[in-house]
Amino acid sequence: MAPVTPDAVLAAVVGAKPLPRTELTKKLWDYIKKNGLQDKKDRKMINADANLKAVFGGKGKVSMFEMTKLVSNHVS
Repeated sequence: MAPVTPDAVLAAVVGAKPLPRTELTKKLWDYIKKNGLQDKKDRKMINADANLKAVFGGKGKVSMFEMTKLVSNHVS
């Protein structure tokens, strides 16, 4: 896969160097798991911390599927 470059907002979560979209998704999930951001009751939902809230356009909670769409706005 062709590498994508995270913008400054997303780079705070996954790093700034270009990486394939699959690796970007893996790093995003590593961050979510490391910080315990997956909702305990509804596992499809992600609770945003300060860094992810910026990526999610200010939303405090998004679904896994919405997360993918929102992250796409932060890569080139």
